Amino acid sequence: MTQYQSRADVKVEETWDLQHIYPNMEEWEQDFQSVLKDTEKLKQFDGNINNAQSLYDYLTLSEVLGSKYRKLYAYAMLQLDLDTRVPTSQALVDRCSQLGQKISSATSFFMPFLLSLEEDKLKSYIQEVEGLRYFEDDLLESYRYKAHVLNKDQEAILSQLGEALSSPQKTFGMINNADIKFGTVTNDEGQSVELTRGMYSKLMEDSNRDKRKEAYKAYYQPYVQMQNTIASTLSSAIKNNVTLAKTRNYTSALEKSLFSDEVPIEVYENLIAATKANIQPMYDYVKLRKQILGVDELRAYDLSVPLVQEAKEEISYDEAFSIMLEALKPLGDDYVSTLADFKKNRYYDVRETPGKRSGAYNMGLYSVHPFVLLNHRDDLNSLFTLAHESGHAMHSYYSSKYQPQISAGYSIFVAEVASTVNEILLIRYLLKTTTDENKKKYLLNHFIDSFKGTFFTQVMFGEFEKITHEKAENDEPLNAEAFNTVYEKIFREYNGEDFVFDEEVKYGWSRIPHFYRPFYVYKYATGYASAIDIADRILSGEESTLENYLNFLKSGSSEYPLELLKKTGVDLTKPEPIENALKIFSELVEEFGGFFQQK
Repeated sequence: MTQYQSRADVKVEETWDLQHIYPNMEEWEQDFQSVLKDTEKLKQFDGNINNAQSLYDYLTLSEVLGSKYRKLYAYAMLQLDLDTRVPTSQALVDRCSQLGQKISSATSFFMPFLLSLEEDKLKSYIQEVEGLRYFEDDLLESYRYKAHVLNKDQEAILSQLGEALSSPQKTFGMINNADIKFGTVTNDEGQSVELTRGMYSKLMEDSNRDKRKEAYKAYYQPYVQMQNTIASTLSSAIKNNVTLAKTRNYTSALEKSLFSDEVPIEVYENLIAATKANIQPMYDYVKLRKQILGVDELRAYDLSVPLVQEAKEEISYDEAFSIMLEALKPLGDDYVSTLADFKKNRYYDVRETPGKRSGAYNMGLYSVHPFVLLNHRDDLNSLFTLAHESGHAMHSYYSSKYQPQISAGYSIFVAEVASTVNEILLIRYLLKTTTDENKKKYLLNHFIDSFKGTFFTQVMFGEFEKITHEKAENDEPLNAEAFNTVYEKIFREYNGEDFVFDEEVKYGWSRIPHFYRPFYVYKYATGYASAIDIADRILSGEESTLENYLNFLKSGSSEYPLELLKKTGVDLTKPEPIENALKIFSELVEEFGGFFQQK
């Protein structure tokens, strides 16, 4: 894999063209000043919305302003993520954050005002001005929040605290992306070099156990050293969330997080319970991994190495894209041709470069297009990441194309379905098209490990969040020792007795950015279970499933997530989707293990 020393080394066609958002900084600045002025105009509506027309004028201006602000922020954030070390990019994001705070403050009066209106009065306004029908669903939806909206003065105070409440997440982001320096490892020439995240991922798959151990120790070194700082940051994030939930009259932080999607707490709790009740196949896999590797003690740095080394291969970005398009053909010609155009039109930023944000994501920007960040490393994992993020991008594209702006954004709850359907179609395609036994074993191994990471690990993370928030709600201490204790306990519960714990394992919580977006990770697991069901029915040739699924991608947030999923044939209020997914995992482990029992 090529090591890129700067963005100048990367082919232009493998980089974003942010001019698609703004052709130059002058136009960005013009929009910034325009939003500043319109924010002042929004303030003038406080106390002056007294008829249907003024309500319509406020909502229209607010939507226009919101659209411009999202473009401003997207441009700044995408630029910063390309190199988190650049002060001018950091300054742009800071300006956007401060502007967002002003918008929040200027509009904080509106929800208390709206809920002070009698519902019949609001409905009469909607009948009076035709344009208000565009906003009708959102306006009436607001009444569901009545018990959780404070008075105007209290809402104004909370809006002013917005930036402070988000500071733990920002602080961790800077620590994790810009400041952390990992320990050193020995390269193939015997030289000591500083570890990077990209190197770490590769080294954890290396067949040389000593290399894996060295990389593992070097990777965790800064997290162990900074455990108290990071614990303070995470503790503040959790306590802020708990305080906000109490302030808004929710029974718990979990209820607050699930409320907007109208997901019952039972869905979250049943996910954890069903997973633990069916955990034995995971223990079987851990035991099988230990057996295949031939180690006396299975350790954390043994969990990512492929168990079938012979099938490991390098896959270039261009080749990966072609493979993905082939695999996604069951989704139809329009889906595949649209995705091919994404590559031509530079919707992807592909390569890992110094200072670039780690990981991968999709940002859908209404009226522009999706932007996909990758750190592509020319391997099978990168192929699956490409398919995953492309699923998000197509979801953004279809929702923006077929929904008005007000309902084009979709819930994270359903987002993970779109990305994971692509992953399942890809693995099924690869398994079907290979005739090589070793490659099939390798792919099964990858499928199992992907299942483990996307389902079991995310459920474990979800339980960690639930326990730590409950500790905060019960005024129990949240420090490095408390986090270590909780994390180690649940890690043991999800991995079984055939696993030997290195000291670093208990610090796993300290490196997870998603913990700063509370009760988010469980959606990976529900999305994975839903996607397996949908993808397998599409592959079986059910035309109705394909049509319903494509309509699902075009639906944005036009309905609540659970209702949208029901239209695809998945009902997460029942245990069957989770149990079916766990049954498939058990079958995969059994099939994979069968290859080794025959020897």
